[in-house]
Amino acid sequence: MTEEPRGAELLLISSTCSADRPLVHFSLPDVHNTTTLLLSNDSSTLYVGARDAVLSLDVSQSDVISLKNKSVMSPSLSLQVDCPNFVHVLEQINSTHLYTCGSFAFSPHDSFIVPSQFVLCASPQDTESRCPFSPFQRNTAITIDGELFTATTSDFRGVKPQISRHFTKQKRGDVSQDSSVNLLEEPTFVSSSWDPAERKLYFFFSEVGKEFSFVDELQISRVAQVCKDDVGGQRTLQRKWTSFAKAPLLCQSHRQLPFNVLQDVFTLQPAEGGDASDTLFYGVFTSQWSSGPESAVCVFRLQDVRTAFTGGYRTFDMQTHRWSPLLEKHSYLGKCGLDNASDSELAEVKKSFLTGSSVRPVSDGPVLVSSEQQYSRVAAMRTTAADGKQYTILYLLTESGFLHKVVLFDRGARVIEEIQVFTQPQLVKSLALSSTKGVLYVGTSEGVTAVPVSNCSTYRTCSQCVLARDPQCGWSPTRSVCTGLGRGSETIFMSDQLTQSNTDVCPAEVSVQLNEVVRLPCLKPSNMAALTWTSPQFEHLPEKLFIQSADGSLRFLAAAATFGTYHCEAEEGGYKEVVSGYTVRQAAPPRSMSPSPTVDGHVPDTKDESFEDIATEAPWVPEPSGDPEDREDTFTTSLKDETTFNVKDSDLKNHTEDHWTVTSRKDSHSWKEPGAVPPREKSYYSELVVVSLLLGLCICVLVLGGLHLWRQRKTELKVNPLVGADGTEVKVE
Repeated sequence: MTEEPRGAELLLISSTCSADRPLVHFSLPDVHNTTTLLLSNDSSTLYVGARDAVLSLDVSQSDVISLKNKSVMSPSLSLQVDCPNFVHVLEQINSTHLYTCGSFAFSPHDSFIVPSQFVLCASPQDTESRCPFSPFQRNTAITIDGELFTATTSDFRGVKPQISRHFTKQKRGDVSQDSSVNLLEEPTFVSSSWDPAERKLYFFFSEVGKEFSFVDELQISRVAQVCKDDVGGQRTLQRKWTSFAKAPLLCQSHRQLPFNVLQDVFTLQPAEGGDASDTLFYGVFTSQWSSGPESAVCVFRLQDVRTAFTGGYRTFDMQTHRWSPLLEKHSYLGKCGLDNASDSELAEVKKSFLTGSSVRPVSDGPVLVSSEQQYSRVAAMRTTAADGKQYTILYLLTESGFLHKVVLFDRGARVIEEIQVFTQPQLVKSLALSSTKGVLYVGTSEGVTAVPVSNCSTYRTCSQCVLARDPQCGWSPTRSVCTGLGRGSETIFMSDQLTQSNTDVCPAEVSVQLNEVVRLPCLKPSNMAALTWTSPQFEHLPEKLFIQSADGSLRFLAAAATFGTYHCEAEEGGYKEVVSGYTVRQAAPPRSMSPSPTVDGHVPDTKDESFEDIATEAPWVPEPSGDPEDREDTFTTSLKDETTFNVKDSDLKNHTEDHWTVTSRKDSHSWKEPGAVPPREKSYYSELVVVSLLLGLCICVLVLGGLHLWRQRKTELKVNPLVGADGTEVKVE
């Protein structure tokens, strides 16, 4: 058995809307409230109890829901408008007939249906205690060996609860509960289950707890038991349950108020070959003290339920109307086969039917707590992931019509997907899970919707597939898709620990240019391991295109034929393990740096783009292997000098020598593709001409300015002659 998680963490890590889900919806314009669902034993037919009708739907194909038959089950036309018939019970009573019961305008009616003809046959017997009068009251029903067991109300006002057995065989007579004592206090029944090992039935419900004295009425979640073959006592409790007992269900976080209102219970049978005592009950609880949407999920083990009913009991004082612990332990309380018990023993049974201890959850607390969602229905299934471990998946429905897919890990619960079942949110009523078909059917007031339990195609990359942490999905390296498990024996990449964000198992993305040398490193896990490279596009890697180096790395030339996925496998002692993986893709071509000429050969006058605005990126080079030489220099020689790259194709070698130049790592990597036009370098000719003209102009200005000053000085000498000391004019010869 898979150990249940001990955490109560709820974390939404991914969300997928219904647009990515292949949801199949079925509805009819004249049929509403399709809220009672029953799957046939082969899961090919879905029977639906609706308002004034019972439908038979063909669900043999996962992508189509079609109507097979329809039977009208409505009251008279005068009552049809205000009081229609709401079908509450729809069960397979035997191999040839279905049983159905509806409110029928507050006057319950039942019928038998032959599935092959789908014709209603009215039952002549009294239908009280088989289904409720009101269309708004919840009930539960289960058939065992052709006998019908129901938990509902038996009166018009809906205040008299009743757990009964109908269509009893072997002339034992139908059995109901004793009405002289209030065995149930305003219960709301949600589910029922069958324990074939002890031949007991369990009914899950919430009721008012009278064992506590509070100002406000306290709601208590409970489970009640009855024995299938109980026939009542001889004088006391004639045709009444002598095996009836009830026990509280405790769903409470540490130092918090309990979640005391039970909404739904799903019974998950043990794995094939497992012990029946390991049957689990997944219950959705809410709190009567919560002011907002809040809910929790608790898990209970069948063995713990059995233990509670074999332990101590409380007794009810008829005079004081109080409960008190029963000091003496009576072995017959909660036991089957009391038809020959004494009157004194049965008198004790009538007043001592409440267990002294509660049924505690498996993990001693909720496995999931949500402070933002109020869940109304739950379904559960087990699945085996690619890592070989078993996981439990819950499908929880909110009151607004959203479906949450939750995986229970050892470290807590994870919501891995959210699906909107309907565009217009509405109150969801019923769930039916087909584990064999992998489909969950949701019944609401407007129709039936089929939801696949997984949708692996939503995740388009290996990283998305692994990080989704969906145990039902895995990455297929041969097809490079995220696919469901169990579809062939191909290797599926999955994270060893689904609770960790580990994408090391995914192939690394490598983007390269055409004719670029690609080197894919691979490290040996041990010295004795032998490395082998494989690829889905090649049965065997051709030596003309690929070379495996001594250090285990794979080298090849990037071309259309060599783009794809490659895996390095290490084999030692007959055991193979994928060590590393790569997906080689063609990178986008670099952006041109020169404008393209127009039709008439004119180059548009556009602003030159600065080199800083052009984003440059160095070619991707994988991390080198453990060889020290590889760490120092990844590409240190040209292809002409590559000793390990012995390409036998002479054309490929000549083409490489003509058009490739691979320099040292210390220098920049450069190469020329054939026919490529080198980018135009930026010209400074116009700037040089302008500077030269300005320089010449400045020289001319300086020369003209000098001439002007010289002529001005000469003119001044003629106008003002030299005068001596005695006042006479001095002539200069």
